[in-house]
Amino acid sequence: MGLLDSAVWEGKIYLDGWTAGGAEPAPSVAPATGKELGLVGRASVSDVRRAAASAEEAQKAWAALPYPERAAVLRRAGDLFREHAEEISGWLIREGGAIPGRAGFEIDTAAQECYEASALASAPYGEMLRSALPRYSLARQLPVGVVGVIAPFNVPIILAIRAIAPALALGNAVLFKPDPRTAVCGGVTIVRVLEEAGLPSGVLSFLPGGVDVGEAVITDPATRVIAFTGSTRAGRRIGELAGKHLKRTHLELGGNSALIVLDDVDPAEVVSAAAWGSFFNQGQVCMTTGRHLVAAGVADDYIAALAERANHLPVGDPATEQVALGPVIDAQQRDNIHARVTASVEQGARLAAGGTYEGLFYRPTVLADIPTTAPGWAEEIFGPVAPVRRFSTVEEAIALAADSEYGLSLGIMTRDVAKALDIAAQIPSGAVHINDQTVNDEAVIPFGGVGASGTGSRHGGGRANLEAFTETQWVTLRSTPAQYPF
Repeated sequence: MGLLDSAVWEGKIYLDGWTAGGAEPAPSVAPATGKELGLVGRASVSDVRRAAASAEEAQKAWAALPYPERAAVLRRAGDLFREHAEEISGWLIREGGAIPGRAGFEIDTAAQECYEASALASAPYGEMLRSALPRYSLARQLPVGVVGVIAPFNVPIILAIRAIAPALALGNAVLFKPDPRTAVCGGVTIVRVLEEAGLPSGVLSFLPGGVDVGEAVITDPATRVIAFTGSTRAGRRIGELAGKHLKRTHLELGGNSALIVLDDVDPAEVVSAAAWGSFFNQGQVCMTTGRHLVAAGVADDYIAALAERANHLPVGDPATEQVALGPVIDAQQRDNIHARVTASVEQGARLAAGGTYEGLFYRPTVLADIPTTAPGWAEEIFGPVAPVRRFSTVEEAIALAADSEYGLSLGIMTRDVAKALDIAAQIPSGAVHINDQTVNDEAVIPFGGVGASGTGSRHGGGRANLEAFTETQWVTLRSTPAQYPF
């Protein structure tokens, strides 16, 4: 039996084991073909309440385990991702629309997230503090208890496991709601890996469902921290709802990341990175290069080279063809992309490449000389679209790049690295990549954005995860009882 054998999970949720959910199961559908891949269980609000109660109880025993035992579960989970890479990859390709290379990267990164989390279990969890009184004073980090993790469809395993793994390693239980569109590759996969790795029953619950299920995860009294990755619109709603219930939230949201290309570079040398930044994963990445700011002196050559790349990238079903781009996730997403492209052309952008689709396969698109008011420039497209605008001075480039509500990732192409650092210091951004495009990630780094891109670098290696999924407790110790005036 394979790790993802449907006899185990089909039509079920994971709540103290695989069981029927309180809502009707829903089909998992391949976006490339429309073919039904299987039935995924759906949770109800009452399932969330049961899961939260179970998690509260199971978390106590899980946190009380010696840290090497928690670490061993996470290490084994990392091994299982790699051992079952071919099977997991097939689901990422069919259900998520990933090309094989992206699927392989996702699985390898998921394994690395587990290995990094296993090390977190043994990390120092406190510090000695100075005190003016005759006592020891220290701060220690304790598990928050139950963590709610709500994950998106676009890179579904990484964007869930990077919160789930460290939360578990630090002694927490997790209520996990994946995006229903990728509930097998981005949900069942993670649960089966951790189940096979030896995670005790009740510590992780798998609760696929709609908005009502997500809201129940957020508002249940048991959950103290919410980790959400998704759109800014949804993140604002989650932050508001969690705030009403005094919950801490870690929000990794949308972006409209800029790539600044100065006039001291050869467009032929940077176009590979530029195309990757906008077209990788069909542009369905929060860090996607959404705005290309190009020095006027090299802009014509840059646009021509980028359009040529776009025109020669094969688009199709990654399960049956060797392609560079697969399908976008669904018809609504495709229509949103096309509406922004069409409106931008109507407002004056020149369509240098693409702008067409068949089914859910959207051609990589280049919009040249796009107005700053056009939706293709001002809004997050979340599709394979590269909007390009010229600038005359570095000061103008800085102003254009900073003129966004988002602040997730920034790329700068130049031979003058010191100048790039000066430029980056003037543009709010959670990440900066000099002589690279904007889509970069590693399991060991702090990750997050500012402004409408989220609440800062809350996910990532080491200290960021320790602070994200623990509470700080101040402790003092005296050798004899303290004496007071009364």
